[in-house]
Amino acid sequence: MTDSPEASKPQARRVTGSVTNKTVAGKRRRRQRHTVAKVITATLLVLAVGTAASVVLAYNHWNSNLDVKDLTPQLGTDRPVKKKVEGPKEPMNILVMGSDSRDCQGCNIDGLTGDGERSDTTIMLHLSADRKRAYGISIPRDTLADRPTCFEEDGAEIPGAQDVIWNDAYAVGGPACTIRQFEKTTGIRIDNYVVIDFQGFKDMVNALDGVEVCIPEDINDPEHGITLKAGTREIRDQEALSYVRVRHVGDGTDPQRIRRQQAFMAAMINKAISAGMLVRPDRMLSFLNAVTGSIQTDYANLGELSELGESFQGIGLDNIKFVTAPWVYSTAQVGRVELTPEAELLWQLVIDDKQLTPQFAEQSISAADDPEGGGSSPGEAPETDATDDPTDGATDDGGKKDRDEGLSDDARESAGLCT
Repeated sequence: MTDSPEASKPQARRVTGSVTNKTVAGKRRRRQRHTVAKVITATLLVLAVGTAASVVLAYNHWNSNLDVKDLTPQLGTDRPVKKKVEGPKEPMNILVMGSDSRDCQGCNIDGLTGDGERSDTTIMLHLSADRKRAYGISIPRDTLADRPTCFEEDGAEIPGAQDVIWNDAYAVGGPACTIRQFEKTTGIRIDNYVVIDFQGFKDMVNALDGVEVCIPEDINDPEHGITLKAGTREIRDQEALSYVRVRHVGDGTDPQRIRRQQAFMAAMINKAISAGMLVRPDRMLSFLNAVTGSIQTDYANLGELSELGESFQGIGLDNIKFVTAPWVYSTAQVGRVELTPEAELLWQLVIDDKQLTPQFAEQSISAADDPEGGGSSPGEAPETDATDDPTDGATDDGGKKDRDEGLSDDARESAGLCT
C-alpha cells in the first residue's frame, strides 16, 4: 500500500562534505573508465596466476550461481515489433525489476510480510545502437495501469485488469507479466530482463565496499526502524537498503523515493566501473559472486553478461542517465499516480533510438554527477545533437548552478538529495 503524502516537507539543506570526502569525489571523477568485460578479464588473469584450473572453476561457479529463465513462452504472440534503426549494432532494451522479497536476513525493514512478492522497482535500460549513450527510465510502482492478460508457465491465462497499481502485475504473474504490461503500455519491445532482490542489492553494495551518498538531513523513521544520519559518506549493507527504501522523507511518495534510487544507482555505476575495481581483485570477486548469485535473468551465462558489459565501451559516465516517466497525482485514486501524455514522447525516443531531448535530460540524474549535486566533471561535457534546439523544453532553472542538464537544486531538494 502507498503511504499518503505528509502534510509538511522538511527543508533540505546542503551538507558540506569533509575535505577528505571532496578529495575522494574529485579523484573518482578523474578515474579511468573501464568496461565490465575488462574487469572480468583482469580478475581472471589474477586468478590464473595461481592455476589455470582456478579460472575454469571460478567461471563455472559464477555460471552455476545464475538463475536463468527464458520467459518467451509467457510473453504471448502480440508483442511490439522492434523498429530497425541505423547503427553498427542493434539497440538494446533491458527491463530491470527489483523484487521486494523480504526472505533474507535483515530484509524485512518495513514490517511487511505475508503479502507475496512484488516488483519494488521497474527500470527500462536503453542502450543505443551506436553504443554512445544509455539511459534508464523508471516507472513508479504506484502508477495506475491497465494490466493485460498474462500467462502462467503452463500457459494458463491470468485475467487482466484496468486501473490497477503497476507492481500488481509482478504479484500475480511475476516478471513475465511485468514485461507484458510494460510492452503494452509503451509499445517498446524488451530484449532481456534482470530481477534482483533485497539481499542481492545489499551484496553488490557491500562488494563495492559501499557507495557514496549525500543525505541532507537526519532521517528518523521509528515506525520502520530506519535511522540515517545526515552527511556525505559511503553507506553499505542495511544502511544502504534503508536509504533506497525509506519513504517517510519529504512528501513520502514513491516518485520522490525513485530519485534517491536513481542517484544511488548512478553512484554505483560510477564506482563499479572505476579503476579501483581492477586493483582490488578480492572486491571484484565479491561483486561477481553477488551479481551472479542474486539475479534471475534470461542471459544464459556470464559470457553473455560480459558481452553486455562490452557494449558500454565508449560510453562516458555523463552519457549514462536516469529519468522518471512523466506523471501526475491521480484524482481517481488517492495516493496513486498516472502517466501523462508526455510519456508517449519518451517511449518514442526509445523506439526510434534517439537521445534524451532537453525536456527529459533536464530532469535526469547522470552517473557523472557527484552526490552533492555537482554536474559533469571537467572534460565530460554532455552529448548534444546539432539538430536539437537548446531552448526546447526550457524551464526555470530552479536554482541550478552551472549545470546544463540534470536536476535543478529545487528538484534535488524535493527528492531528499543534497544540493
